Amino acid sequence: MISEHLIIAPILIPFVVGALMLLYDDRQRQAKFWLSLVSVAAQLLIAVELVVRAKTGGDISDAEGISFYLLGDWAAPFGIVLVLDRLAAMMLVLTALLAIPSLVYSGAGWARQGPHYYSLFQFLLVGLNGAFLTGDIFNLFVFFEILLAASYGLLLHGSGQLRVRAGLHYIAINLAASLLFLIGVALIYGVTGTLNMAHLANLISAMPGEDRPLLHAGVAILAIAFLVKAGSWPLNFWLPTAYMAAAAPVGAMFAIMTKVGVYAILRLAMLLFGETGGASAGFGAGVLILLGMATILFGLLGILASQSLGRMAAHSVLVSSGTVLGITGFALAGGGQAMLAGALYYMVGSVLATGALFLLIEPMNREDGGIAAMLALTADAYGIDDSEIDEVPDVGLAIPGTMTVLGICFALCVLMLAGLPPLPGFIGKIAMIQPLIEQSALPAGFAWSFVALLILSGFATLIGMARIGIQTFWANDVPLPRVLAFEIAPIIALLVVLSLISFKAEAMLRYTIGTAHALHDTAAYAYGVFATPRAADRPDDEGEAQE
Repeated sequence: MISEHLIIAPILIPFVVGALMLLYDDRQRQAKFWLSLVSVAAQLLIAVELVVRAKTGGDISDAEGISFYLLGDWAAPFGIVLVLDRLAAMMLVLTALLAIPSLVYSGAGWARQGPHYYSLFQFLLVGLNGAFLTGDIFNLFVFFEILLAASYGLLLHGSGQLRVRAGLHYIAINLAASLLFLIGVALIYGVTGTLNMAHLANLISAMPGEDRPLLHAGVAILAIAFLVKAGSWPLNFWLPTAYMAAAAPVGAMFAIMTKVGVYAILRLAMLLFGETGGASAGFGAGVLILLGMATILFGLLGILASQSLGRMAAHSVLVSSGTVLGITGFALAGGGQAMLAGALYYMVGSVLATGALFLLIEPMNREDGGIAAMLALTADAYGIDDSEIDEVPDVGLAIPGTMTVLGICFALCVLMLAGLPPLPGFIGKIAMIQPLIEQSALPAGFAWSFVALLILSGFATLIGMARIGIQTFWANDVPLPRVLAFEIAPIIALLVVLSLISFKAEAMLRYTIGTAHALHDTAAYAYGVFATPRAADRPDDEGEAQE
């Protein structure tokens, strides 16, 4: 059945479309744009269907709420397996929800800064979707490298000394993290003989005591690579400059890239060091809590010190990552499921809000000819002639009341990131704070310190963003910018999604509570992979083959 192959579709669709667009001449940007848009729209529809099936246990589920796909029909742990559970399905939808506005925004002219933009964008989605779906650590490394290779090209897309310098730093740091990733993978495989996540979850509780320190060392090295990608302090010195230097739609997509590192830490931590981890249960929980708090503190200080909206948005990404990392540590320490559910809800809202904020940066700071003037800087480098530059403003209609619309969008982003009602930032923080205070099993000092940092990060965001807003909308005497509908519509779309998440907060929290419960109950994941029958062994398939 076609439905059995839906799990691999979020990987195959962008891969095929991205490769197909490499055959097009780079001047055929309109065709590439529409191909990319159809691809991402299809991914969103499939991701929504997968969420429904992960929630209800559809016909592709081999365990309650969890679906498995054996590539090449090889049984685990020898073959590659894709695993779809509630967390992976939620991340697929979040990726597609962010990708569509970013892609539409790119159609206003940003893709003209350099060659193969749309192919790189699709390959980035291949890496993101694959990282969320894979059930194998080595294939997690493969998908990490795919998304990083695409992000290298996207970050360097265009011109400018700051972008090139930040891009080279970004590449060097991530190559070093990839080396640590491989070292950690080698240690884990040397001790256990497997890299299948479900197999590791089954082995961890019965592992001999003499092998456990080496496994912990391998996981710790692996975690350093994930923490670099998640933007955790003190490994995040590269992130603000790199994210600030990226083109607006690229920066918006980078808002979810740090969450890939967070996702990997959350997934492996709950599988290996949760309640079923035996002597390894709770390993690294205190470190994650401290790193989460340090990252939040670094982020809020960076927001207060920032003088530009781009750098402020980058530090907002750090606050979000630090929050989820810290809550992951509390969950490992026995903090329960409610706070993890609140953190997942908060993460969804913060990714969408920071994505919208990155898209707002250039229109809010636009003082001259906008995109056409920006493209003129790179025309010689990429062979864009004057006629192509002159056509850029005709992509969409200039909107009336520009500053009013921009101001409202900016205010909604501030409300979300500062954690003020009624947007998801407030609801998510309340959902985290209440269980933190009530849980007696947690260290009281850690819990109250984390609560204080959550509140202070909101105040810092409100102060820093308000300062930028006053400078932009009240103290600025430059002529009104000409903003195209293709640029403002994606921002409004993201804010509409944020409003829907707030309006449907109860349903969304029920989903994240179920997700947190599934993360704590690892049996379905750990044993479901091995219970998945090969297609050749299924009676229905055998009957069809005989016919």
